[in-house]
Amino acid sequence: MWFRNLLLYRFSQTVPFNETELISALEQRLARSCGSQETHTLGWTTPFGKYSENIVQVAEGYWLIALRKEERILPGSVIRENLSEKVDEIETRDSRKVYKKERDTLKDEIVMSLLPRAFTRTQTTLACIAPQEGWIAIDTSSAKRAEDLLSLLRECAGSLPVRPMTVKVAPGACMTDWVKTGQAPEGLVVGDECELRDTSEDGGVIRCKRQDLASDEIQQHITAGKQVSQLALQWQEKLAFSLDDKLSVKRLRFEDLLTDEADDQGNDDMASQLDATLTIMAKSLSEFIPALTSALGGEEIPQGI
Repeated sequence: MWFRNLLLYRFSQTVPFNETELISALEQRLARSCGSQETHTLGWTTPFGKYSENIVQVAEGYWLIALRKEERILPGSVIRENLSEKVDEIETRDSRKVYKKERDTLKDEIVMSLLPRAFTRTQTTLACIAPQEGWIAIDTSSAKRAEDLLSLLRECAGSLPVRPMTVKVAPGACMTDWVKTGQAPEGLVVGDECELRDTSEDGGVIRCKRQDLASDEIQQHITAGKQVSQLALQWQEKLAFSLDDKLSVKRLRFEDLLTDEADDQGNDDMASQLDATLTIMAKSLSEFIPALTSALGGEEIPQGI
């Protein structure tokens, strides 16, 4: 259940619902299977799966919610093959050309006919809400999956005044300086992986793994004008992660110090173990997020908010 990625959002106003209201809102759109003519469905499910019936999991003031997306899988190659056969049939039978408008109509008809027979797959996206601190952390690196979750939450709750979290100094500029000087702000340690990007319009990208970033080779690239666009970091021996220049946290790993603590606090049953994990994870994020934004010059609060 430990998050593996973070996309961070900030409430621009007081959180417009309490725990009871949130539960009521989510229960309006519970997850369900796709109908025979539906390409996908979105709905809320229990964050702990079969180990809990709670639609909102609560841990010391933090809320964990889970969006489940079920979608029917129709490979593009299958659609194209069926469309090609249908077009050939019409052109041969009627001795005429099938043009774009008619092809699009035929494609839609083919999709509708294939949907009931298509396999389905599900994706679950978790989000941790800190109502007292005013942030939402979503466990994904996909902006589309994050927006799906936020859009449905906004629809169910009636209001969701959030925006992507921003900082005062561009992450790329900060990370470049950390690699150049070999020093990161207190609590952060530079790892041995980075991505260097040429800032010109058609500039290339260099990816380094298991590399001494203080080496002459890396420093020469920076001197030549390349900027660090992604960097492996560690925070207080608690978290290891990769930060990119869009303030997205990827490949997040909670270190043994935290996972062992969760094991110690949890009981033998899975539900108690998951509850302990959520508590420790949420508390760790509440310390990590302000430390990260502080290292990047502080959080940027737009005027008027």
